[in-house]
Amino acid sequence: DDWIKGGFRALAMGGPQAIRVEAIARKMKVSKGSFYWHFKDVGALKSAMLDHWARLATYDAIAEIELEADEGRTQLFALLKLATGSQNEQYGGAAVEAAIRGWGRVDDAVAPVVKKIEKARLKFVSDLFEREGIDHIQSQLNARLLYGAMIGLEQLPDVNRAKTRKDLEILLKCFLSKKSDD
Repeated sequence: DDWIKGGFRALAMGGPQAIRVEAIARKMKVSKGSFYWHFKDVGALKSAMLDHWARLATYDAIAEIELEADEGRTQLFALLKLATGSQNEQYGGAAVEAAIRGWGRVDDAVAPVVKKIEKARLKFVSDLFEREGIDHIQSQLNARLLYGAMIGLEQLPDVNRAKTRKDLEILLKCFLSKKSDD
């Protein structure tokens, strides 16, 4: 897990080219040899990073939110709370999600994983809107807009989790108050 976290911190700080054994070992203050105890090569680390991200930041998060409540509205607010929490700090902070998307744009092996995860996330959010009685098309639009707003707000200078959460909650309340009638 430490190597995976180190890999994500390297990715967040320097992009995909920064995922190098020697540099990560130096930051972790461990020997390069310990890496090979855990991974065959850098490719294996990268693959483990993607699996870890998919599981922890998507599938486990969805499962956690599903346990939170049965109501779509409550789950949507729980999702915002989770997404704007501090759980990413040990992985490189708010920059890590953007770095993973950037990695997917330049690495053909990563692109399909990122696309699959983004699709699963959007479907989950869209389904939550549908549970609130919002029609399918509007739910998909709301999901894209809410998710896109979250991604965009994370990119602004001086990212502040509390402000980001508040802004997203206001947007979510707008979506929930206006169920498409037309």
